[in-house]
Amino acid sequence: MLEKLSLRKSANMTTTATKLTVNGHACGASEIKFKEMRFLITDRPTEATLDRFIEELNKNKVKEVVRVCNPTYDSNRLEKLGIQVIDWSYADGQGPPVDVLNKWLELVKNRFHENPGSCIAVHCVAGLGRAPVLVAIALMELGMKFEDAVDLIRTKRRGAISQRQLDYLEHYRAKSRLASAKQKENLCSIQ
Repeated sequence: MLEKLSLRKSANMTTTATKLTVNGHACGASEIKFKEMRFLITDRPTEATLDRFIEELNKNKVKEVVRVCNPTYDSNRLEKLGIQVIDWSYADGQGPPVDVLNKWLELVKNRFHENPGSCIAVHCVAGLGRAPVLVAIALMELGMKFEDAVDLIRTKRRGAISQRQLDYLEHYRAKSRLASAKQKENLCSIQ
């Protein structure tokens, strides 16, 4: 079963949720769009749901999947299709370690600089913690306020982002690492 819902938030923000059921197992994908960037937040696929997961990736023209949990499927099938699986697993319920954060932001910057409008998929176990936190950080680095980033993600993935992760995001200080040169020119600072 496939049900799709699109919510328009503003000229630059759109969210799309897709509810999927495969053999009675619910798996979901939520597309988050902001400016020229698209992210697909999902729960972890298994061997039983991998075909449907691949369909969703292909439909969204995903070339990278960031897996921030332990593997539950063989990534070779995706890689044979030209989809790179990047393993950056870290402990559930908290913000990402600095090395994961830096690699994530570098991936996002490179992907969307090379191909604006493309899509990066990111998944954790349920698609409610680690994956949404990484997407929220990217949105914040693009200039979105933390509350707006969390609200946008929670509109699509109810229950996303635990209190501990919310505290992490509230204290996270974006450094405009994803802003274009033109956007950085428009940033003002008080000295």
